Amino acid sequence: MGKVAVIGAGTMGHGIAELFAIAGYEVALVDVAEEYLKRALQNIEWSLRKLVEKGQVREDVQTVMSRIKTVVNDVCKAVEGAELMVEAVVENLEIKRKVFAEADRCAPPDAVLATNTSSLPITEIAEAVKPERRGRVVGMHFFNPPPLMPLVEIVRGAHTSDDTVKKVADYAAKLGKQTVVVNKDVPGFIVNRIFMRVNEAACWTAARGEATIQEVDAALIYKAGLPMGAFVLMDYTGLDVVCFIADSMAKRGYRSRPCPLLQELCQGKKYGVKTGEGFYRYPAPGKYEKPALPKEAAERVDPVDLLAPAINEAAYLLREGIATREDIDKAVRLGLNWPKGPLEYADEVGIDAVVKALERWRQRGFEEYAPDPLLAELAAGGKLGKKTGEGFYKYVKAEERRLETIVVRFEPGVAWIVLNRPDRLNAISPKMVEELWRTLDEIEQMDYDKVRVVVITGSGRAFSAGADVSGFAGASPIAMFKLSRRLQMLADRIELLDRPVICGINGYALGGGLELAMACDIRIAAETAELGQPEVNLGFIPGAGGTQRLARLIGRDRAKELIMTGERIPAREAERLGLVNRVVPPDRLEQELRAVANKLAEKPPLALAMAKYAVNFGVEIPLWAAEVLEAAEFGLLFSTKDVAEGVAAFLQKRKPQFRGH
Repeated sequence: MGKVAVIGAGTMGHGIAELFAIAGYEVALVDVAEEYLKRALQNIEWSLRKLVEKGQVREDVQTVMSRIKTVVNDVCKAVEGAELMVEAVVENLEIKRKVFAEADRCAPPDAVLATNTSSLPITEIAEAVKPERRGRVVGMHFFNPPPLMPLVEIVRGAHTSDDTVKKVADYAAKLGKQTVVVNKDVPGFIVNRIFMRVNEAACWTAARGEATIQEVDAALIYKAGLPMGAFVLMDYTGLDVVCFIADSMAKRGYRSRPCPLLQELCQGKKYGVKTGEGFYRYPAPGKYEKPALPKEAAERVDPVDLLAPAINEAAYLLREGIATREDIDKAVRLGLNWPKGPLEYADEVGIDAVVKALERWRQRGFEEYAPDPLLAELAAGGKLGKKTGEGFYKYVKAEERRLETIVVRFEPGVAWIVLNRPDRLNAISPKMVEELWRTLDEIEQMDYDKVRVVVITGSGRAFSAGADVSGFAGASPIAMFKLSRRLQMLADRIELLDRPVICGINGYALGGGLELAMACDIRIAAETAELGQPEVNLGFIPGAGGTQRLARLIGRDRAKELIMTGERIPAREAERLGLVNRVVPPDRLEQELRAVANKLAEKPPLALAMAKYAVNFGVEIPLWAAEVLEAAEFGLLFSTKDVAEGVAAFLQKRKPQFRGH
């Protein structure tokens, strides 16, 4: 392998040097003082030992270390004979330009000169070299810590040649890194632009008193699925770094509004983990401890409001040709560890929901969050994402069937069953029972590739107000017994379905409607929903399993109270009792249902089925028998390909692709 010069031996520089040495390159590592270089070598050796212990480096530590030669304050000496220079000095434009001018004077004519800057303009750095070499100046932006983070952003300056971009991509591949290309030299490139938009939205939400710091972070973690909340991540990164990047980007034309909460902490030198205090407090300076964030804290905040500005930024990057949609999403998945990229997330929650969230920001005075023309165009054209079959990406088009009493819609991975007798508050009729039964049978016969999760909700202002009592008059006791058993068997059918069933309670869930909802695995209610078993007011009792399921869900005594009084309870009270899993504003119900359904659709289908059966059946039998059932299902799953895929993905640090095999 050839020679690489790394200029700057700080956190990023010594990590980059370590990567090239592992890959077999001779590395000249430069810094201004011997003490900095000694510390860098100690850090590299410590890191290498960890990687060897994990089996991620096969060579002996000292063999790798022998490839790194230190150079004190002499860029010219370091770049002699080097095919690549990676500059990683402090984020100061003039210092970087001096490094490049010196490298231009001494490096071989065909050497690539790369900068690891995260915020400064590649084009302005390139102006420090002779015009004939500017095509070989490029951004090669690693992420911290370089040995572990899989992404490199390759950033074109105004003069960067295609050949230089290709060469840097080849270098990154030899280091085991994945790359994205930033086609225009914009402030913050891809990842930091998205990162800053999330930070801004989170910080202003807290600064305006709309939610607490803990509530914002809880929503991003538990609802959006991000690995860290915005405030935790800023503390971890270092608020001084965040403030510096924000300031550098703003000076280069990035439209933003400084948040007072962040500014005050930076002015007070409370930089987060490194100082022991930032948005959160830590045990000691430099000692990170995950803040306690209760899951219930997430309920007050809509994660779409927090992520919409980042999605808007991603739409801008795409519309302006700064990066492809694939590279934008890939950069955020790998650089910020999001489970989905911003454009993928937009398609999942619905582009219409994103546009509405941005309009809410604009109404609060944030004109910089006005919907990007690309988002507005997609929304106006009905290209809303997965639910319409096309958004930023194309999907299998949703298939919809209208039966007499229900509507069935198949979206990728999710079947939606909508009770559709709005004029009768979706009262359950014999025909509805028949159509529901037939639909559930059909779904169970489908491959997991088509349907992994079922959502049941209602049209109009009710989930279902109960069984259609208009046909009860004059019915014989035997006929009513058979009707009761038929309704019970429908509820049992939902419990026995081999995939999760989510209930969206959009209004009244009374009598048989509540009994149907209780058979589902997860219940999500709108704040305006009302739930109850009012049968006693008509002289009878619940007949579709209500006396049994209600007692199992909220306890015997509370169940008797609801059944005997026939009273309705609001959604929040139902949540407190454990009758529903969560409550959301009415306009967010569909979005929440879709988010939960899509999250479950990514899990291994066979494991979900086994978990459902183990819980549903296990509570009905003695503990020892339930444990045997659990053990049998646990062992059975180890015969599936999904387990092999899950383990392989974990070891390879990638997202698993479960198929239900």
